[in-house]
Amino acid sequence: MIEKKEQEIINFIKGKGNCSSKEIFENINSSVSYATLKRILTKLTNKNYIVTIGKLKGTKYAISPTLKLLESVDLDKYYAKEIDTREIKQGFNFNLINEVLAKYTVFTNSELERLNKLQHKFHHNISQLSEFEYKKEFERLAIDLSWKSSQIEGNTYSLLETERLLKEKETAAGKTKEEAIMLLNHKEALDFMLENPDYLSPLSVSKIEDIHSILTKDLSVERNLRKHRVGITGTNYKPLDNEFQILEALRNSCDVINSKQNVFEKALLTLLLISYIQPFVDGNKRTARIVSNALLMNEKYCPLSFRTVDSIEYKKAMLLFYEQNNLSSFKKIFIDQFEFAVNTYF
Repeated sequence: MIEKKEQEIINFIKGKGNCSSKEIFENINSSVSYATLKRILTKLTNKNYIVTIGKLKGTKYAISPTLKLLESVDLDKYYAKEIDTREIKQGFNFNLINEVLAKYTVFTNSELERLNKLQHKFHHNISQLSEFEYKKEFERLAIDLSWKSSQIEGNTYSLLETERLLKEKETAAGKTKEEAIMLLNHKEALDFMLENPDYLSPLSVSKIEDIHSILTKDLSVERNLRKHRVGITGTNYKPLDNEFQILEALRNSCDVINSKQNVFEKALLTLLLISYIQPFVDGNKRTARIVSNALLMNEKYCPLSFRTVDSIEYKKAMLLFYEQNNLSSFKKIFIDQFEFAVNTYF
């Protein structure tokens, strides 16, 4: 969360516009030393909440275009308001993709340092494994991911029932045929990505459609990009309802993701943007999770199972992105789940 002194500085810069550290020091109410103020400004800059303009004595500070995207939000407080009383961005924001995400990074230096250390650990661990051992560990992760990804979508199979289904093709009593198909499709999509790790590089609309087709096979879900409006339970956010705009938004997202040098950023933006655009009638978040993991796997990075994610918290973090274009809560889920995966598998 943003501390009180940090928020006061941010509020002053918002009101004043571009300003020097001296101007901030002389006008804020908090009794901090000039040295402390400079440390806070450095911290806010590192978090991408503010940006610097100019150099040395001519340096000024301005609000970063990513502030609303990255600043921490108290989810309990946010969702204490009923759906119809929350002030939200109801329509799709093309500017978010083309101007903000295309030009700025969403991870801080400290976050990337943490993720890179974990990736180094993962790389060391898999270097000790034979190809057979690696595939066994991936199978374990694939079962967990298939279960959790399906559970987030309302599937009622337990983890043990999922394991029995995927390993022995034994369906669980009292469950629907569609639930079993959803899980088996996850496994098929993951096996496809394991066998074709570079299939989604570079990312394209047609390749996303291919993964969606695998995930929704035999589930009576329309293939290809949708041509009519969809609603999302729990929010008043309205996705695009024009098929040409949907295609444009997805193409733009692919361009932005392909342009990123950092694979963590590629994976996180994939998770968020496919879900935000809702390009398909159903299966959007499932597709986002598989495509995101495929991008990690292509770079030999550890995939995520999301096993310990609370389904409600996952949905709340995603809805916050839909409604406020704020990814802080979902980014925390991503980082925590990458750490869990590195420490649990392989």
